[in-house]
Amino acid sequence: MSMEWGWDNARAVIGLVVITGIAWLLSENRKRFPWKIVVGAVAMMYAFTLLLFGVPIVRAGLDSVNGGINVLVAATREGTAFVFGPVIGDQAKWEQLVGSPGPIFIFQLLPLIIVIGSLSAILWHWGILKVITNGFAFVFQRTMGMGGPTSLSVAANIFMGQTEAPLLIKPYLKVMTRSELLIVMATGFATIAGSVLVVYVTLLRDTLPAVAAHLITVSIIASPAAVALSMVMIPETEVTSKSSGGTDFKYHSTMDAFATGATDGIAIIWNIATMLIAALALVYIANAMLGAIPIRINWNGAEQRLSLDMLLGWLFAPLMYVAGVPLEEAARAGTFVGQKTVFTEFVAFINLGALPADAITERTRTIVTYAICGFANFGSMGILIGGLSIMAPERRPDFLSLAWKTLYAGTLATIMAAAVVASLPYALFKSADHPVVPAPVGTQISQ
Repeated sequence: MSMEWGWDNARAVIGLVVITGIAWLLSENRKRFPWKIVVGAVAMMYAFTLLLFGVPIVRAGLDSVNGGINVLVAATREGTAFVFGPVIGDQAKWEQLVGSPGPIFIFQLLPLIIVIGSLSAILWHWGILKVITNGFAFVFQRTMGMGGPTSLSVAANIFMGQTEAPLLIKPYLKVMTRSELLIVMATGFATIAGSVLVVYVTLLRDTLPAVAAHLITVSIIASPAAVALSMVMIPETEVTSKSSGGTDFKYHSTMDAFATGATDGIAIIWNIATMLIAALALVYIANAMLGAIPIRINWNGAEQRLSLDMLLGWLFAPLMYVAGVPLEEAARAGTFVGQKTVFTEFVAFINLGALPADAITERTRTIVTYAICGFANFGSMGILIGGLSIMAPERRPDFLSLAWKTLYAGTLATIMAAAVVASLPYALFKSADHPVVPAPVGTQISQ
């Protein structure tokens, strides 16, 4: 295995400092820089990454996740085929019948969320997910000095959504410090729920076979990054909530967990569907307006009219460059980070999955996958504030005041996770059965 290391890797190490510096510039108290927390968080990120990819037995376990996802996809297809009919439930049969692509997204990808939601609730009720979550909470509490409720919420965000994880610490939200609240909110933005992780795997695995391992890894290592960046932005000056206790999801039986998880999955599906309809419509409108400007720019090797992708790509290119993406691919990588931030990570993952394998290098595709793997976007700000305000209405002014810092911390945390991966030799992460595909010189993404 070749372990080549060069300027792109070294620049990613510098990028860790730059990202932390941006958080410091946004700090409410720049004189209180929690350097021990920052150094500890970076060390933890590297330790988890090397454990997950550097230890053969652990890496083999991560790689085997793809097999389990294949089972989940097949199981979901069985359910959708029974409910909607074998033609609608099977993409190949639909195309054979009508000669054009069918409604695969709504009938095959999104129903995965129902299956995973139900399965996750059952695993929680049986205590399996609870033990894993408490294990991560113990690590965060001991290594980063967080209070029990805060560390539990951070750990839960690795597996749950941004509004589900805080339910475990609902009684403590009203007494948490502003720094703790930012940690709870930012970690929700820096990770993704297990229910949608499987959907993202199905979108990307054709061009990035090890994507399941990467998405699991980023959800784990972005958590300490979000904690550290949050504490840089709002250094802790008060007594933190030290209770080690928390509430629980009260499922009365396995059948209750099954039904509740499935119902919650339906709510997530319709939220995603409505957000996608609105987001893609706004993209079309924005491109139509920008395209009316009589300016042509060399983009993707050809003269094109101004577009939203171009603007987003240029805006986020510097961050992706310092995160380790080569200069010639930085604008293309920035496009996806911009789409994730302005719209949703779903839009970014769909477009990244549709990008031909030879459009960018596998290394850059991997870095982008880490950078966009989180809920940090404008739409999620409203969802998170609304959900937390219901749990602790007396803290709503604090939730509102922390909204923009949450977006910044969540976005920077996933890019920080991307920089950690980019700083290491890519041979450590590359799928053995999928060689790196070099990108043609001078190409650009065309969405």
